[in-house]
Amino acid sequence: MSIEQQPSLPPVLRPANPPRRELSELASRFARDVRGDAAGITVTGITLATADLRAGEAFVAIRGVNRHGAEFAAAAAEKGAVAIISDDAGAEIAASAGLPILIVDDPRGVLGALSAWVYGTGADDALPLLFATTGTNGKTSVSHLLEGILGQLGVVTGLSSTAERHIAGEVIVSRLTTPEASEMHALLALMRERDVEAVAVEVSAQALSRHRVDGLVFDVAGFTNLSHDHLDDYADMNEYFEAKLPLFRPDRARRGVVCVDSASGWTVVDRAEIPIVTVGTPSIAADPDAASRADWVVVIDDERTTGTTFTLTGPAGSLTTVVPVIGPHMAANAALAIVMLLEGGYSWDRIVAALERDGAIDAYLPGRTQLVSGDAGPAVFVDFGHSPDAFEKTLAAVRRVTPGKVLMLFGADGDRDATKRYDMARTAVEGSDILVVTDHHPRFENPDAIRATLVEGARRARPDAEIHEFSPPEKAIVAAVGLVGDGDAILWAGPGHQDYRDIRGVRTPYSARELARRALRDAGWPVPEPRWPVPYTDDAD
Repeated sequence: MSIEQQPSLPPVLRPANPPRRELSELASRFARDVRGDAAGITVTGITLATADLRAGEAFVAIRGVNRHGAEFAAAAAEKGAVAIISDDAGAEIAASAGLPILIVDDPRGVLGALSAWVYGTGADDALPLLFATTGTNGKTSVSHLLEGILGQLGVVTGLSSTAERHIAGEVIVSRLTTPEASEMHALLALMRERDVEAVAVEVSAQALSRHRVDGLVFDVAGFTNLSHDHLDDYADMNEYFEAKLPLFRPDRARRGVVCVDSASGWTVVDRAEIPIVTVGTPSIAADPDAASRADWVVVIDDERTTGTTFTLTGPAGSLTTVVPVIGPHMAANAALAIVMLLEGGYSWDRIVAALERDGAIDAYLPGRTQLVSGDAGPAVFVDFGHSPDAFEKTLAAVRRVTPGKVLMLFGADGDRDATKRYDMARTAVEGSDILVVTDHHPRFENPDAIRATLVEGARRARPDAEIHEFSPPEKAIVAAVGLVGDGDAILWAGPGHQDYRDIRGVRTPYSARELARRALRDAGWPVPEPRWPVPYTDDAD
């Protein structure tokens, strides 16, 4: 099913008062050639998808893997598009739609600049303060921590993350980790309308490679780490790493804050072309001595199921606070967020005063090592982590706060990077006492084959381990709760905040958090009321 056919996808957001730009001026700025008459036509937006198109907008037709977007030109015209922007091939395909066609060499490559001009959201325009975070793991956590601390400072905030989009308190489920450039610029225009002062944006490697943040210059860019992931999109880890580095150039960001707990962090410091400040957590760093020489150093003071206490020390002073999730890696994420805010112009004294007043960082991290259980029975954490490195860090964090056994429940994405599956299984079985393998998003792969690979990888690593296999996940979580007791813990990795499973292109309603709560309740354990919306309503067994 194509994106345009997916009825459950969240809407693309636009400013309430859209711009009014002359198509003829757009053509003179960006087009190599124009077919048809562009005179006297007003453009009020830009879009890539006919499903999201509003009357008065220009439709940008890009060649996809299987089809050219120009094949939807007639549909765009029916919905009120005022022009088509495409390449030479697209112009030929779209000729019969009866709209002016602006020809550019690379429609995707110019989309960011086009969108910035249409919405008035370029580097020289009045925008909120922009914070970008990249890396393999921790991007979403840092983004939500940035927003949480900004809220404690009394700032009106915006957010664009894998999990959600936020505009001055309004919450919308996300489509992509980083929206397409047309959506990103429209979102920023809407945020500006609503007097948002600062925006946290999660920036993936794909976003940089595919021009999704083109036309923006971030005030501060942060880097978390690099680990095995996305080798379905990149030839190797070096190519994946190189895709992230452009964020640390002057045309992308003004300043950078880099976590140096991994070797990749130091490489970013060496390769960056903008001023850089470093943050290190020696207790978890690959090179503790090097991390201890960072500009800002994190020391872990205490770990509990409800949060991690840490002290951050650097040139401006020292601060002790609590991040409301488990694990030293989450303290490192929180420290990165704090230093990014400092580099963005918020004063150290103001940050310290807000955190001391509240006694902790007040941030909600959807599906990030999220505790869904009560005071008695097994502790159950639901997490979005889906890489070997994420598994290793989170399992270690769960182990440190668990007096009893640790059970790991996970599956693997279908039609995604299959090269990491053995490492995921090895890390999962080595870090747990009991392993339960189940399904995740099978997409168009055979879920039985995915599980078989994971079980094989786990048995290779630990032939004597207690390993179970259950399908579907609804059955797996019930079985997992039955395998543990009071004082034990379950880490369900993969689904995190998501409210669906992708099964053969269909988004099937599903919430791991609600399923876990239901399994605990049915087993007789107390379950607190959730802090998050629960969209999952399927009561089937």
